[in-house]
Amino acid sequence: MPSQRPVVAPAEGKLGVLTVGLGAVASTLIAGVELTKRGLGKPIGSLAQMDTIRLGKRTDGRNPLIKDFVPLARLEDIEWGAWDPFPDDAYVAAQRAGVLEGPKHIEGIADTLREIRPMKAAFDRQYVKKIDAENTLGTINKRQMLQAIREDINRFRDEKKVDRLVMIWCASTEIFIEPGPAHMNLEAFEKAIDANDPSIAPSMLYAYAAILEGVPFANGAPNLAVDTPVLRQLATEKKVAISGKDFKTGQTLMKTVLAPMLRARMLGLSGWYSTNILGNRDGEVLDDPDNFKTKEESKLGVLEDILQPDKFPDLYGNVFHKVRINYYPPRGDNKEGWDNIDIFGWLGYPMQIKVDFLCRDSILAAPLALDLVLFMDLAQRAGLGGIQEWLSFYYKSPQVAPGLTPEHDLFVQLAKLKNTLRWMMGEEQITHLGREYYDEA
Repeated sequence: MPSQRPVVAPAEGKLGVLTVGLGAVASTLIAGVELTKRGLGKPIGSLAQMDTIRLGKRTDGRNPLIKDFVPLARLEDIEWGAWDPFPDDAYVAAQRAGVLEGPKHIEGIADTLREIRPMKAAFDRQYVKKIDAENTLGTINKRQMLQAIREDINRFRDEKKVDRLVMIWCASTEIFIEPGPAHMNLEAFEKAIDANDPSIAPSMLYAYAAILEGVPFANGAPNLAVDTPVLRQLATEKKVAISGKDFKTGQTLMKTVLAPMLRARMLGLSGWYSTNILGNRDGEVLDDPDNFKTKEESKLGVLEDILQPDKFPDLYGNVFHKVRINYYPPRGDNKEGWDNIDIFGWLGYPMQIKVDFLCRDSILAAPLALDLVLFMDLAQRAGLGGIQEWLSFYYKSPQVAPGLTPEHDLFVQLAKLKNTLRWMMGEEQITHLGREYYDEA
């Protein structure tokens, strides 16, 4: 990050938000924002809307709301657009998702939700075998898919008369794909698109289209999408903000709180067994082993990065870490994440921690998606192209510069986020050293 602070352009005009996917997460996000705009709900869980930021000394008493400190887009200025393989408008999607209570949180904004109809998705069942839907571009080639996405972006921009755009992936997890030769440079990537290479997934086409059109792209799933050398480099060159990957909502959120505690106290870890049950579309998709592999990779890396077993082999050199996700339709969007954690302390004596987190997946994901939309737009107006590592707070598997280990500690991530906002606005960084309160005495 350059030492000279950026010039942040004001948030003037309309902000278009394009969600890839109009399922549980996207419909919950849209409904929540629309209710908040009308004073019918509160955006609980959103730092951008509800949190404050300390400026200067603790004794200065300067703690403005983040939204009053940095020039964020107003919720009233957001226009919605979406792609989805199902034809349901946002009203029907919200009803079917079963996350929100209809009479309380859907019917009052029904007219607005009905106006949000999904564009035909660039969709291929090869990457998400559990979904069979008809609102797609069909069996056209990848070049045509890319062109269709770009045309959709520009048509939406013109029809809604928006001044800026952000694209956010809120769709399903694709099958596991490792970075390969097709992802290394633009020439190889372009050739792979024309050859309909299976290593070019739909999420990559959405990310590529976004970058080509100058639209910031946030990836809420563990798909590679924008996390390849070619798209990272292109985003940097074109000064388009990118971030990812995989919204940090339930079980991994707990890991990024508990694992740093073990590490901070030098307590050992023998094993961490995690299992989940959920019954929404995400759970159905992850019931396929190829798709689960993508999610598993995203979830498993957290502990190793936090605990650093190479530095502390006596404490973390032999950890058994297992993650399971089970599709259980009766639970719907109300996911349950259960963890059994075997730890050891002084002289090696064993202890246990057990966590049973009965959470609501989309209720936790919606405020993350809102913050990412607002902060990605802010980054773009600040001229911060490429990877936005300061947004790691929101992701299970944060994108970082090649060669860097991601920072997973939730509270280090939060400090990074807020210090970036201070830097943007020319305020002093806060180190929490605090010597000034004692040296002046």
